[in-house]
Amino acid sequence: MLATFARTATRRPLTVIAVWLCLLVLGLGFGTRVFGDLTSTVEDVPGSESVVADELLDDLDPSGATITAVASGGGDVDRPPLRAEIDRAVAAVRTLPGVAEVPHPYDRHGLVAHDNRALLIPVTLKGGLDDDAEDDTVGAAAGLLREIDAADVAVSGGPLLGEQLGTRAQEDVAQAELITLPAVLLVLLLIFGGLRAAGLPLLVTVSGVAGAFLILYGFSLLTDISVYAVQIVSMLGLGLAVDYALLMVVRFREERARALDVAGAVRATVAHAGRTVLFSGLTVAICLSGLLWFPSPFLRSMGLAAGAVVVVDMLAALTLLPALLARFGGKISAAGAVRAGRRGGREVRDGEVFARVGRFAARRAVAVLVVAGSALVVLAVPAFGMRIGIGDARQLPHDTEARRLYDTVREHYPPEAGTDPVSVLVRPGAPADCARRIGALPGIAASERRVLRDGTVLLALTPKGPVDGPAATGLVERIRDVRGAEPVQVTGNAARLVDFRSMLAERAPWAVLTVLAGLFTLLFAFTGSVLIPLRTLATTLLSLGAALGVVTWVFQHGHGASLLGGEGLGALSLTAPPLIVAIAFGLAMDYELFILSRMRESWTETGDHRTAVVEGLRRSGRVVSCAALLLAVVFAGFMTGGFSPILQIGLGLTLAVLIDATVVRMFLVPASMALLGSRAWWAPGPLRRLHGRHGVTTARNRP
Repeated sequence: MLATFARTATRRPLTVIAVWLCLLVLGLGFGTRVFGDLTSTVEDVPGSESVVADELLDDLDPSGATITAVASGGGDVDRPPLRAEIDRAVAAVRTLPGVAEVPHPYDRHGLVAHDNRALLIPVTLKGGLDDDAEDDTVGAAAGLLREIDAADVAVSGGPLLGEQLGTRAQEDVAQAELITLPAVLLVLLLIFGGLRAAGLPLLVTVSGVAGAFLILYGFSLLTDISVYAVQIVSMLGLGLAVDYALLMVVRFREERARALDVAGAVRATVAHAGRTVLFSGLTVAICLSGLLWFPSPFLRSMGLAAGAVVVVDMLAALTLLPALLARFGGKISAAGAVRAGRRGGREVRDGEVFARVGRFAARRAVAVLVVAGSALVVLAVPAFGMRIGIGDARQLPHDTEARRLYDTVREHYPPEAGTDPVSVLVRPGAPADCARRIGALPGIAASERRVLRDGTVLLALTPKGPVDGPAATGLVERIRDVRGAEPVQVTGNAARLVDFRSMLAERAPWAVLTVLAGLFTLLFAFTGSVLIPLRTLATTLLSLGAALGVVTWVFQHGHGASLLGGEGLGALSLTAPPLIVAIAFGLAMDYELFILSRMRESWTETGDHRTAVVEGLRRSGRVVSCAALLLAVVFAGFMTGGFSPILQIGLGLTLAVLIDATVVRMFLVPASMALLGSRAWWAPGPLRRLHGRHGVTTARNRP
């Protein structure tokens, strides 16, 4: 297959480029339509009790979602000018066709703060509105409320809060990309030393992302696609494209330095580096397909997005990039890939710094493993106490509208004010005292009881603490324990979080099994070893654990979060850990296979395991380091905003890339390979014979 790709690229480069140009046009023209079909819900699990109960509540309750305005500042809120403004705004909002109720804050107890310095105006929408009608009503009501002439007016809550969170996330991502793009171009120019070579990774990135969007659009016709799938496509697409392009271009320049012509260099590049790209892409795609075990649209669409962008990036690196090299590679200098010279009267080869690191790690393998491994374990310790939460307006900077409303309510109202309640549906047929027993449970700050049209009793129980805190989730679990087999259903944000965690616990073993099977099968096919896949899994888990541990320490416990523009929230965003793990795992597999491919080449050439370790690191260290530097620049750009989930993702990915490319790949990998010695390439006889028939082989293979 690789030979076919190489022949096509060298004989018909313009045809290959034209095909990819058509794919690019289709991806940008049709694939971007996926943006109109994205879902922003993260915690919903189709078929779970909370989702089913919420759908039932929509049918039984004539009222819909609620948005809230808060007016404060400028003194007491009962002064006549402000009262006239409130009267006007309330009357105007009540005339909107999609509004069910707007209580007057001066007439309903609890809407004016006890200190008389703030007031709330809740707006309840009618039930059964379609998405367009709800959006129109929310927009019109929010606009009228913002016209109130007060020192500070903020409107948020309900569907408006979700929109504000999503908008801020997109703004922070766009800002990060705008900041990092010039830096990435500069670093690429410094690495490649020329504009043509530096532009190749960007061409692969654009082609890969466009193709992935086209595939995602096809998936969106069959299933829900999360808005966070777009982040997977852009971030993982850029990361893999940079990795693959660096590997291929550096190898091409090496082959050109051996006096090969352009066509011969392209064929050699595809045969060697292309094999690494192929196995890296397949390994990442198959392992990340473990996300498809989860019924959550958020996690499942992440798996679909990751698989799409990995496959398209891999194909672009194996077809488009060789065609570009065949057409324009003659103008790319061979210098800089393999340099040799003399320094102080002795010969110095390119990559000598990495070779020295490899020799050091190999000579002191036990000490390196103990010191580096212990350091990563210490960093990973906080991750064992990691909590995930749905989050609220605290994720936003203090100057945003939703955060201003949150801070004002917390300052002027009781702690339970503004907390989403746990909704309990006590269905007809339940014992007469069932609602009373549930309402008497501990951990309830406030409660409200209503009877719906079919006789169902709706209990709105406000928990103590935040909506995704232990008090709220504990209340959900106690209600479900108390009800037994009675017809009682629980919904609300806290219930959704409990159901999401249960789904993770139930499906995670199958996802882990898929990852292990894919990792072992493909790494065995690539190396012929049964020990290397186990060693790869262990070292990769160390780097991921260390990155997640630091993120937990910073954003869950609050140590140093203010330095990044965030704060400790008591839990990580539900979106951050899966995105960090998915993207960082894919990049870690790239670095692992880049190094292993060079080690294996040296092993098959010399049969000396220590030489293989040193030469493998010397030949691959520059590619891994340059790729990590580029991606660290990109991911660090995500820490320039103020939205906590984006800050968490930026810090986690920056640390994961740097830790993996330095501590793990430069020290732990050579140290562990040296300690294993020739046993690193061992496999039982039957598996060794199987690999000899069906695995990746070179001219010479050692047992």
